[in-house]
Amino acid sequence: MSTPEAGRAGTAIAPEDVDAVRPRLTFFKVMAFIVGIGLSVLVVEMVLSYGFQMKGQDNPLYWWPQPHGFIYMVYLVATALLGFKVGWPLGKMVLVMLAGCVPFLSFWVERRVAGEVEASLAAARR
Repeated sequence: MSTPEAGRAGTAIAPEDVDAVRPRLTFFKVMAFIVGIGLSVLVVEMVLSYGFQMKGQDNPLYWWPQPHGFIYMVYLVATALLGFKVGWPLGKMVLVMLAGCVPFLSFWVERRVAGEVEASLAAARR
């Protein structure tokens, strides 16, 4: 059964799934924030490397690309866990995942996704 609030949020969450969605949403929100910060650091690393020709140990952030890649993979997992639980279509899940590749977009997408899922959670509790 779908309510107007759930329809606006995009997906309806079953009342029995509310407790399972909440920690997945928190995990997603944390990872979106971390990926957003990490991507900003990566942009600085790339500017230093390519813009100022600071190669190898000359670049104070030369070590950052590998940890950032790992963090991004954790973000992908967080997005998939949330997306599958709330019933997102695959296309939406992929777009949310790709938001972690564009500087500052992960912050905006995190706020939008969190708002949609929170609205669905509120509708499911009624």
